[in-house]
Amino acid sequence: MGKTQANGGLWECAELICSYTRQQAIDDGVLVDLMQPELVELVRNAGIKFPVAMTAEAFGDYVELTPVAKEMCNDIKGRLWDVLWMFSQAARKCRGDTVLFDFYCVTNRRKPTKCTLKAVIGPGDDPAPVITIMHPWQD
Repeated sequence: MGKTQANGGLWECAELICSYTRQQAIDDGVLVDLMQPELVELVRNAGIKFPVAMTAEAFGDYVELTPVAKEMCNDIKGRLWDVLWMFSQAARKCRGDTVLFDFYCVTNRRKPTKCTLKAVIGPGDDPAPVITIMHPWQD
């Protein structure tokens, strides 16, 4: 493997041992690509201009249907819309690369629960910006 050129310091000329790309994370199921043809319209309608993915864990907890969510007649697109819309509103007020945002979601009880997610914007596999939505403890 070759050497990398950093901006000096500890990692200058450090050998790159391994890298894991965003696309590999999507292919492996670690991230859920929200730019799929059946979802991209929701992303755009929420006013989001950059590609978005969610961690599989956050997607499973708040977008996929729990038995109680099914009982309450929730659907995946509606649940995803809630996440995307609340993210987009919080992002408009944010001045950094990370934003925490709250929304209400039917999880394991009929009454919606206040939930918090984190979104980070930064470069993807190339310098173009991408957004990743995740649990607050994930990175």
